Amino acid sequence: MEQINVEIDGTSCTGPKGSTILDIAKANDIYIPTLCYDPRMEPYGACRLCLVEVEGARGLLPACYAEATDGMVVKTTTEKLERIRKTLVELLLSDHDMECQGCAKSGRCELQELANRYGITESPFVGEKHEYVEHVENPFVMRDYNKCIMCGRCIRICREVQGVGVYDFINRGFKAIPGTPYDKPMQETPCEFCGQCISTCPTGSLKAKPYEGDGRVAARDMLRNACAFFKMSEEDMMEALGLQGWKVRTTCAYCGCGCQLDLHVIDNKVVEVTSPKMVGSGQGNLCVKGRFGYDFIASDERLRKPLVRKGKKLVETSWDEALDLVASKLSGIKKKSGADSIAVLSSARATNEDNYLIQKFTRAVVGTNNVDHCARL
Repeated sequence: MEQINVEIDGTSCTGPKGSTILDIAKANDIYIPTLCYDPRMEPYGACRLCLVEVEGARGLLPACYAEATDGMVVKTTTEKLERIRKTLVELLLSDHDMECQGCAKSGRCELQELANRYGITESPFVGEKHEYVEHVENPFVMRDYNKCIMCGRCIRICREVQGVGVYDFINRGFKAIPGTPYDKPMQETPCEFCGQCISTCPTGSLKAKPYEGDGRVAARDMLRNACAFFKMSEEDMMEALGLQGWKVRTTCAYCGCGCQLDLHVIDNKVVEVTSPKMVGSGQGNLCVKGRFGYDFIASDERLRKPLVRKGKKLVETSWDEALDLVASKLSGIKKKSGADSIAVLSSARATNEDNYLIQKFTRAVVGTNNVDHCARL
């Protein structure tokens, strides 16, 4: 791919032809603030926080939208740019609750991060504020429009990535919000409850309801609030407090796509599932099962020991007795009805090695090709 050279803040940077200014800046670890940008979607250029000065341009250009050209000279931070960005953040905060310590997104809120960056504790712009009732009618997505900044990311990811289009801007002027048609409950829309809108929301406007009811989640949110206040990382804070908790990178076991997951673990229990953006085959996108379907890990109904049926009851037994019983039953069925009367279904929650052995056992020992896998179904 043809490469171009761009000078950004006095640093010579290279990138593929056709890249935006923001793409090249990010590839070279140069910070440009954004709020409406998500790498999974097409550039939008609505928040204007990524405005930059380009030598020879008639005005300021949005870095997320403007294509970089060979020999371009860019300035990402000047007194004028910082003044504009601070004013934009102040305008957003003029209709936004500043009590961040009570918000579950505190510590990982993009608007809060920008407010801290520009030293904004309150907005100088005073006027009417929205007062919306939080939408909690469905079991997956909680919507609090009092924290919405109208970035449009939830609308675009539902339309461009998920291909559903549940959201759009409704109403006009001061009353405009990203809502559902005729403000219907999400259960009455084509919503798949994948949580993609939650994953892209830069504030606490959209939250995952299944994870909000866990006391461990509340404790984690308090921890994140403390991290934001003391400007410490979660790892350093937990180490300082002597708490056990971590984030585990793993692969989703529900299908064969191989989406990457970050399991947020507290006290040896998964309390939230997220996906790292632009990593793995999923690129940060998950389905409803991948994002919310992890109750089985700590379920009381999960089998932990082999059971055999004796009379009308299932009773615990040893692995030797259970395997002997399975072997004798399979042998009897094969002798009576033939190998093709047996079928084996494997699981994505087992390891690759286990699944290899299962198909080998089915073909070489049982003698049938009737073997399938839940990830294909």
